[in-house]
Amino acid sequence: MQQVVEVTQRWLWQVIVKYNICPFARQEIEAQRINYQVCKATAVEDILASVVAECKFLDEHPEVATALVIVPNALADFSDYLDTLDLANQLLRLEGYEGVFQLASFHPAYCFAGEPEDDPANYTNRAPYPIFHILREDELAEALDNFDQPELIPERNIAFARRKGAAFFERLLHKIKAGEPPADNT
Repeated sequence: MQQVVEVTQRWLWQVIVKYNICPFARQEIEAQRINYQVCKATAVEDILASVVAECKFLDEHPEVATALVIVPNALADFSDYLDTLDLANQLLRLEGYEGVFQLASFHPAYCFAGEPEDDPANYTNRAPYPIFHILREDELAEALDNFDQPELIPERNIAFARRKGAAFFERLLHKIKAGEPPADNT
């Protein structure tokens, strides 16, 4: 499963950081404050248990800023992923994590509600594998407070993705999964 983590790390560097999709990611990656948890499970109940276990891990390790629960063997269908994401959010509330942790979502077939599947903007949340990104709400709030006009981040990302086009991101994700070296500054 180390290969799954390596592919995810390449995606973070070559998409999220390189193109500044998340202006807060570089700092956490460089400080090694991200926990990568590969969930080998295929059953939804086991995937949900992994998400909760990762929240408990974050509770016990305040030096870790955020966690990625990577699900390479399940949830290939985006609707199934969204259903599981809804269940995970409900479970976090039941476990007392509302206001403590927040889930961000990434998926190979990510599609924003109301947008066409082929809209390049979807690539701002497309990843090599289904991922549940667990964020600490207090650290997220602090980062947003210290960032000039954070509400413009999604608009900027959408404009960038549409300018680059879907074919660009498809090639990039293919290279990342294949372990090919990154392209030049395209």
